[in-house]
Order: sequence, then C-alpha cells, then structure tokens
Amino acid sequence: MNLKELAKRLIPDENLLEPEEYESIYPQRQLPKGAQVTRLAPSPTGFIHLGNLYSALADERCAHTTGGIFYLRIEDTDEKRKVEGAVESVIRSLKYFGIKFDEGAEIESPLNKYGPYYQRARAQIYRSFVKRLIEQGLAYPCFCTAEELDEVREKQTQSKETTGYYGVYAKCRNLSEQEIYKNLDEGKPFVIRLKSSGNIENKITFRDAIKGDITVTENDQDVVILKSDGIPTYHFAHAIDDHFMRTTLVIRGEEWLSSLPIHIELHKVLGFRQPTYAHTCSLMKMDGETKRKLSKRKDPELSLDYYRKAGYFPLAVVKYLMTVLNSNFEEWALKNPDGDYRDFKFKIDKMGKSGALFDLDKLNDVSKTEISKLSPEACYDFLKEWVDEFGTDADRTHFNDREYILKILNLIMGTGGKKRRKDIERAEQGVRLFDYFFDDTFKPEYAYRFDGQTVTAVLDGFAKVYDPADDNSTWFSKLKEVAKAVGFAAEMSEYKADPTAFKGNVSDAAEILRIAVVGSPNSPDLCTIMGILGKERALKRLTDAKKAI
Repeated sequence: MNLKELAKRLIPDENLLEPEEYESIYPQRQLPKGAQVTRLAPSPTGFIHLGNLYSALADERCAHTTGGIFYLRIEDTDEKRKVEGAVESVIRSLKYFGIKFDEGAEIESPLNKYGPYYQRARAQIYRSFVKRLIEQGLAYPCFCTAEELDEVREKQTQSKETTGYYGVYAKCRNLSEQEIYKNLDEGKPFVIRLKSSGNIENKITFRDAIKGDITVTENDQDVVILKSDGIPTYHFAHAIDDHFMRTTLVIRGEEWLSSLPIHIELHKVLGFRQPTYAHTCSLMKMDGETKRKLSKRKDPELSLDYYRKAGYFPLAVVKYLMTVLNSNFEEWALKNPDGDYRDFKFKIDKMGKSGALFDLDKLNDVSKTEISKLSPEACYDFLKEWVDEFGTDADRTHFNDREYILKILNLIMGTGGKKRRKDIERAEQGVRLFDYFFDDTFKPEYAYRFDGQTVTAVLDGFAKVYDPADDNSTWFSKLKEVAKAVGFAAEMSEYKADPTAFKGNVSDAAEILRIAVVGSPNSPDLCTIMGILGKERALKRLTDAKKAI
C-alpha cells in the first residue's frame, strides 16, 4: 500500500507544513534552570469549579516559585459543549481569586508567542502530524458507524471483555487498499485512528510527580486521533500542544490516570519528550461518617460562583486551598500570620497522594481571620463590591453612607482594641450584621426573660438618664443605678452572694436594654451602638420596645 498517496487522499491540504518546521516556529523557552512551564487547559463549557481553582493555584505556584510560565489554553475540540463567554468567565473568576496568567487565550502579553491558544485554531498543526503518522503506517482511517461501534461495545459488555476498539474488534485496522479507496469513493465519513503497538499484558512503571511510581498496562486501544470534522481528539491535541508550548509540568486530576497509557504511547509515536505528569487527588467532603467526592449535583460549594455570591474573601479561599495543596503550608502560615502566601516555597511533592478533604467550616474560620486583618476602609471596599453585585436595594442604599458604615465597622471589627473581633465570616453574612443599624431593616424580636412591668421600668429609667456624650464607664454606671432601682443587683458580687435577694443582676438589665435597641440579646458594645444610632433614634427604639410589650 502506498501510504504517502493514502495520506494525501485522507489529508488533502497542500499547504501543510512539515512536522519538523514547527520546532523552529515554537522554539524552546529561554528560562532559568529548573523553571516550570505549566498550563490550565479547561474546556469552554461555562462551568468553572473549585477543582479548576485548586489546579490553577497549584499550576501558578509551581510556575512562579521556579521562575517559570503559567499559561491558559482552551481545549475547544468539542464544539457542541462550547458556551459563549465561558473563556472570559474562567479568566474573570480566577482573577477574582488573584490567579493571573502570564500568557494565553484572551491574555494580552508580550509572551504570547506559542499560540494560537485555542485548539480549534491549531487544526493545521494537528493535521500535519496525523498525515505523517499515516505515512509511517502508525495511523489509519476508520469507517465504522456509531451503530456498529455500539454493537461492538454491547457484545464486549455481555462477554465481560474490556470495551473499546482493539485487537479483533478493530474492524478497519487491516482494510485492504482497495477497501479503503472504495469507502472513500463512496463518500463514507471516517475518523483517523492510532494503530497501537501496545500489548495490554505488558506493564509500564511511570513516575508521577505527586503519587510516585505508578504501574500501568500498555495501551492497546486504537484510539481516534482525528475526528470526521478534521478536529483532533483531546488525547492527540494535548500531546502536540504541550510539546510545542513547551510545557514541562502537567498537573491534572487523577481521573486522567486511566488515559495515561494512551498519552504515553502518543508521545512515543510522535517522537516527543513527555512532560512530567502530576495527578492530583480528588477533593472530598464528609457526608455523615463517610468521605465522598464533591459533586456538581449535590454540592453547591463546588461552583466558584458559590464563593462569589456568598462573599468569601478571595485571599481566604486561596490560603485555605494552600493548606489543602501543601501539607506544610498551615505551619508556615502560623509562623507568618501577616506573610504573603506567595513567599511560601510551594513544592509539588508535598501535595497529598490520596483524597483531599475540603472542610467548609475550616474555610469559614480562615475567612474570619483574613477579614479581621483588614482596615475598616478595606473591609468597606470589600463589602461594598459584594453589595453592588449581590446585595439588596436596601443594602446598596445603606452602603452609600460610607462614613456611617465605617463607624459600624470600627465597632464590629474591634479596631480600637488590641485583639480584633472576628465577627465577619463572609460578605453575605457580614452585611446582615448591619441590619439593626438602619430603621428599614431593623426587625427586632422582643424576647424578654422578665415581665412587662420590669422591662418597662428598665427602659424608662435608662431613657431618663441617657446622654450620648457619656463615655463607656459613665454609661455603665448609670445602667447600674437604673438596675438597682428596679430591683436588680448592681454588682455581680452581690448577686452571687444571694441570688434570691434580687430580680436579676446588672447583666440582665443590660440584656433588656440590648433587646430593645438591637432586637437581640447579643451584640457588640451597646454604648457605642447607641452612640452610632444617635440619641433620637436610640430613645425611639426604647419607646417602640415598650409599645411591643
């Protein structure tokens, strides 16, 4: 069989470059010794999830801690799954979490010398290599219909054999020259398959940068490398792209381990040096007493939109993921509480070999800590950005009064004391802490533990002596006098000595006042809250509370 003539018939493009020419078009990168070139290569499906951020952070850290390059490639070989705006969504979502690319799709950069960064735009490169493989007898046309392939798969399943296109099931592998040209002359659609030389009985030991030595079988599947529309499959395209974009390290999910034998063989037949592969463990969560993988269907926290809508502080999410990615990051962070996580020496071999447990409660704690470090001004900017996109109309109106909000933040964050408060976990929850400072969102629950007469006496008594000019000490002294007059113990020592002699203690009196002013028995410093509200509004709340008894 004249393979060169067959290759011309199957790949008729006359303007294809020779495969060797691409080596000079995409030369080796001039980078420091040991520098890693990594990539994020999502499909443009529109769903950007936590796993993408997890991988992107690992890619970015591996590249930038070694003086390398982190780029974005879009694997759009499946046109049916493409969603408009998906690429921009990836870039925007990752940028929100501080993950930036050095080059790639939709990235303006002087380093963009290894594109196009969309796979469908690289069709000529792939076709050049497919043509060469056909000429070498390492690839062939397959005319099997979808129905025929389904029948084969069903037969294999029934006989409990490995499913796929291999061995005796590779119907088109040994077609004669006459049969091939007859099919072509009849206009039958075809794909191009790799003619595998592997034997499933043979074992290969592969060194994974995360999991260590892995033993896999050789590939014996004649996988499709070029689809009927002239676009390659992911398997074929990624091998060529990683070679010519000079990728040195591929970090990907462990679900790709099953494809590893195919990728090893493809690099071999193409004559390419294989990049280092690092297969990350799946993100897991506790479901009762058992661990399971995070699921799109069951777990809203898998979507990155979840973190933006809930208003998680971006740096907190990144720092938490760093604790999942590298086992020694948490220790470093404790020693460097104000340190930039980028100063941490990220190492691929410190990544976990088994399922990584994603703990939302722990993320919440990290988020509280990171937000508590902000200045009130920075916290205002963070909250307002969330309010502008996700808040209510009332929230947006409230946040137009920046100075008033800053007074509240100084109280809630405890900026005047030595130890910062950690009341704000995320923007969605934090903004609700402001509700009682505004009359239109103040919705009190007057749940008193004392009778109406006692409550009225405390509220009336304090209303008569309240002066917004009082400092905390004077304010509390006045509350003690009111409490004493109503029958409460002014001093806690008195109450502890004989609780039966009093209606309650001064803390109980403060609770009555607090419920009236903020609608809850718990709040930050009540004297400061009343000062922020102003005398007129504070006293009106005492009056309204009496009316509700």
